[in-house]
Amino acid sequence: MSLFHDEEDGPAEPVRGMPEPLPEGEHVLWQGRPSALALAFNAFRLRWVLGYFIVMTVFRIANLSSNAASSAQMTDVLMSSTLFCAAAFGLILALSFAMSRAALFTITNKRVVMRYGAAIRKYVNVPFSKMAGAQLIRKSARVGDISVQLDEDRGRPPYLHLWPFVRPFKYSKPQPMMRGIEDVETVARILARAVFEEAPDSVQMELELSDPIQTPGAGSKASIPAT
Repeated sequence: MSLFHDEEDGPAEPVRGMPEPLPEGEHVLWQGRPSALALAFNAFRLRWVLGYFIVMTVFRIANLSSNAASSAQMTDVLMSSTLFCAAAFGLILALSFAMSRAALFTITNKRVVMRYGAAIRKYVNVPFSKMAGAQLIRKSARVGDISVQLDEDRGRPPYLHLWPFVRPFKYSKPQPMMRGIEDVETVARILARAVFEEAPDSVQMELELSDPIQTPGAGSKASIPAT
């Protein structure tokens, strides 16, 4: 399986979350979908959208007030802003739920596979042997993201092909990212142990966990400190 694969009308998946059967000796350790609400707040910036409508509404009402507008005009502005804000919230939530339903993250004992795309089904396949590192980015006590750094020699899909499952602002060297993972520390531990067993000397892990994981060898580059 190549690093990046997409299909408009592909056949049914032989293995849930993957376009090809698993090779002999490979098995699934974990699968999960992103939280729709986490996507809405972190990928679609729902808080920023709310802040925009609040600022614009306050500005318009202040402008009307300075021009001695009637209370009816101010109420109309407030109502229209509320309706537009509700429509924007509804659209963002609908997109987030659609993307969450379509996405599936898989960690096997050999690689990370990301399936995503509400319209066109896409896959990102990152074997541990081609992974340069991984980083845990917490969003709350339980929810967070895990980004995956690729080898320099590994072909990289474009940033927009990966969005929203890509680390923000890494435009020149896009990093696939499992976003909105619930119970993210447990998932990070599963990934760390799998990497240690498969490629302990080639992957730099940056996962701040509540309890450190013991690396299997003195030569390992993995760094998993306790918080």
